[in-house]
Amino acid sequence: MRSCASSFAGPARFNEILAAIPGLSDRLLTERLRELEREGLVARTVSPDRPIRVSYDLTERGRSLDSIIEQIGAWAERWVE
Repeated sequence: MRSCASSFAGPARFNEILAAIPGLSDRLLTERLRELEREGLVARTVSPDRPIRVSYDLTERGRSLDSIIEQIGAWAERWVE
């Protein structure tokens, strides 16, 4: 099983993240990314090129949660219907 952190091993654009999480709205993803950025778990990078591209990547602090998220995922696969 791949964890959330492993799923985005490198920078990902907003639409890539949105497509990877079924049923997630644009608004909710925007709110969560801002929250994660404020907490230092996600870094937002804006490229100066045209067209402007925004990508999100886990920080070292965010990557440190990988094993915890993996364990929660394993638990959910076993116990959540």
